[in-house]
Amino acid sequence: MGQKTKIDWCDSSWNPVTGCRHDCTYCYARGIARRFGGKHTESGELHVLDQPMHRTEEMGDGLQRVGPINPYPFGFEPTLHRYALKKPQGWKKPRSIFVCSMADLFGEWVPDGWIEAVLQACRSAPQHRYIFLTKAPARLVRYSIQHPDNFRDSDNWLFGTTVNTPAGLIRKGLDLLDMRSSIVRLTRFLSIEPIWEAFAGKELRDLSHFDWIIVGAETGNRKGRVKPEKEWVNTIAEECAENGVPIFMKESLREIMGADFRQEYPWPTEQAKNCGICKWLSGDYTMVCCNGDSPRCADFVSATDSCEHWEKQEGPRKKID
Repeated sequence: MGQKTKIDWCDSSWNPVTGCRHDCTYCYARGIARRFGGKHTESGELHVLDQPMHRTEEMGDGLQRVGPINPYPFGFEPTLHRYALKKPQGWKKPRSIFVCSMADLFGEWVPDGWIEAVLQACRSAPQHRYIFLTKAPARLVRYSIQHPDNFRDSDNWLFGTTVNTPAGLIRKGLDLLDMRSSIVRLTRFLSIEPIWEAFAGKELRDLSHFDWIIVGAETGNRKGRVKPEKEWVNTIAEECAENGVPIFMKESLREIMGADFRQEYPWPTEQAKNCGICKWLSGDYTMVCCNGDSPRCADFVSATDSCEHWEKQEGPRKKID
């Protein structure tokens, strides 16, 4: 219930809770649960597992043997995997962890006790950075006000919400801003994924109130899938740059954005020692190129240096794909 992940803004995902009732049309998690969870008739119930459930494998002659752990034995129904709560304690090297990538921990159907158990597990392994993403920010804010002690020692926690359109930002994203009053050192972020239309006017300016913006295109083959325009993302990137807000463009945007593709974080990282625009990086991490437009590079070399000039003077360097 915790492993490396293909999600490019974190190191690992950890799923002490799985399952969701939002029923989003573009949901990748539901497909994963159905693919790897096996056959299950959903009952609408909540489930708690103190021990993992294993698949059984046919050996012939009517014999069976215990197979690997079934990570989703109840399909996509909400499930607390209590046995997985101590997983982060076993990871000694600090990492950025996406908490409940296969669920919405703050969904209205999730019992307070489940949330408390997960947050306690986070506090028990403070060496990590924990990233929470919810489509129910109002529940998150309400819970934080009702249970402020569960958010103590949370300086390394990030809380975000997902929107697809400017209307979604008004309806959900701004709810997250209310959390600042109850938790002083809160890092709030907005995930605009998949982005379905352009942001402009007040909704665009409201992005400056967040500490981090993630933008991504819809993936998969859903009928009616929206392919974003480059200008939609550029407008958001310009607003972020003007207000000093880091922006992370997911890999789904790399081809669309071309040379304007960038991946920035709200925390110091070795990965920040490369140009968010040109992607050139020194082999020993002591110098990086800078074309004058990337705030992540400005602290390392003169903004008057261009990538081509730096490469010519310093020799060939590794290019980051």
